[in-house]
Amino acid sequence: MKTSLLILTAVTLLTTDVSAQRLVIKGSDTLGAKLVPQLAEEYRAQHPSVSFEIAAEGSTTGLTAITNGTADIGMSSRMAKPTEISAAQAKGVEMRAVIVAYDGMAVIVNSRNPLAKLNKRQVEQIFTGAVSDWSAVGGLPGKISLYTRNTSSGTYSDWKELAMNKKDYAKSSQKMAGNEQIVAEVANNPNGIGYVGLAYLQEAGIKVVPIDGHLPSEGSVRSNKYPYARPTFYYTRGEPSGEAAKFIAFTLSPVGQEIARKVGFVPTN
Repeated sequence: MKTSLLILTAVTLLTTDVSAQRLVIKGSDTLGAKLVPQLAEEYRAQHPSVSFEIAAEGSTTGLTAITNGTADIGMSSRMAKPTEISAAQAKGVEMRAVIVAYDGMAVIVNSRNPLAKLNKRQVEQIFTGAVSDWSAVGGLPGKISLYTRNTSSGTYSDWKELAMNKKDYAKSSQKMAGNEQIVAEVANNPNGIGYVGLAYLQEAGIKVVPIDGHLPSEGSVRSNKYPYARPTFYYTRGEPSGEAAKFIAFTLSPVGQEIARKVGFVPTN
């Protein structure tokens, strides 16, 4: 059987026909843009009869797909909300979660920005809009340009929880579809600031800002010294079975976790 790996956008994967030899995986851009495609490619090398459809459109879409039965695996960079669990239960679906790997959300600025550090209070002030000029946090004078994820993103919710004390984002914040878009905007804007996962720290045109003296890394995430760290998840409809169960086991295997490490995630073990 000819195999294929399709990275689909929100408009290209509208309906699916889930079969035993084809895995449909939807959800988080944090997982779906880099890590899961690389895991799938390696898995296909070992199981050439299996094909994949991967739609990295945001954690909310992955959890909805599990509830609706339009995906085998839902990728999420956040835990399912009580309302999502209840919606699934109303349809007779028990959501099951497994931790894929750990991630650290890095604060990035333009590489030309002379800012050397921030503390958690300053980060909260910036993203809530309480501070709108770089001079208020030790930078050069200039209006801060905020780039955030969109509302369907688990990272959007996690950042609000971990960095903003659950306060609302600044009205001036500009919502991006994924990590790559945030990197691109910050790299092109000397006054830009945003947050991205560990897998994007080496991109050109940006630099990572230490928070309370700590940079995001495997060590700082494992030791809980970095404040903006979180687990990432696969969700399934009840206990996974068939090819989905095999792919999840592969993800958690030493080979799969080493792929996670190389992409930029922190392995579970």
